[in-house]
Amino acid sequence: MPAGTINLYSDTQTRPTEGMRRAMAAAEVGDEQRFADPTVNALQERVAELLGHEAALFLPSGTMCNAISFRLHVRPGGDEVVLDRTSHPINAEAGGPAAISSAMLRPLDGDGGRFTAAQLEQAIRPPDRYLPRTRLVSVEQTTNLAGGRIWPLEQIRAVLDAARAHGMRAHLDGARLLNAVVATGVSAGEYASGFDTAWIDFTKGLGAPVGACLAASRELVDEAWRYKQMFGGALRQAGIVAAGALHALDHHVERLAEDHENARLLARGLTLLPGVALDPDTVETNIVIFEVEDAPALAARLSGKVELSVLDARHARAVTHLDVGRADVERALEAIGEAAA
Repeated sequence: MPAGTINLYSDTQTRPTEGMRRAMAAAEVGDEQRFADPTVNALQERVAELLGHEAALFLPSGTMCNAISFRLHVRPGGDEVVLDRTSHPINAEAGGPAAISSAMLRPLDGDGGRFTAAQLEQAIRPPDRYLPRTRLVSVEQTTNLAGGRIWPLEQIRAVLDAARAHGMRAHLDGARLLNAVVATGVSAGEYASGFDTAWIDFTKGLGAPVGACLAASRELVDEAWRYKQMFGGALRQAGIVAAGALHALDHHVERLAEDHENARLLARGLTLLPGVALDPDTVETNIVIFEVEDAPALAARLSGKVELSVLDARHARAVTHLDVGRADVERALEAIGEAAA
């Protein structure tokens, strides 16, 4: 990417800060496979407490958190997972749920990626030897391809109640959970503790280079260790990267509010540009999805100035993050305005 390009492609594009680099360089390490890495152990204990679960497991990526969680819950023989049509396991995990867990996926059309308890009830199949077994419900907080929308706590609880009434398990994809926490004031534990498995990512808005952490009961985490080995996610002296995650939890959570404000600034500015359509009131966190006549052409015209994510022929996504300040947003708006014109 050319120097000076404003990178709004994703919040995964962040680079570790100097303070994070110092913490990583100074990390005490050991063999995490033998529970001998004190920094990894500290991170796992902290995330378990943060999310309201008994234990946690440090993993290389959020995608592996989803993959292991689905494998924990889905039984061979036609089990089905209910989730929103825009969710990450459907769109960005290379068919992993089918390949790894033999899972059928039942997509729902939620509002901004958030389906209701009534929609879940309608999707649950009755016991019948001809039908898949509805086994798991998966919630994405915040939503990604649906625009960074926040699931209200009451809606989550209603979905969980419906799932439990039918003997289902529940999984929380918390890639941007802390964005929801900062935006609403609702604690991570309130959002996550009712799920059987839940995780947070350190490589999105928190700005760490590697890792995510999956939380669950101690029994499920013990089994998750087995799948971590099976899927090739075993680590050794992982305290170096776990230290980056701990630094992020200490220093980069509250500042997510800056990303949200920058996203709102970007959205308000986009609404003033010719040929750009979006509702700025739907921008709740750090993701802005907007419509133009030709999204690939717009991205091409912005090459070297602003990098966006092209979702389809008419929609582009811009994501604010640690490496994008207010001045960058203003420059991006000027460049997008010129390209759109």
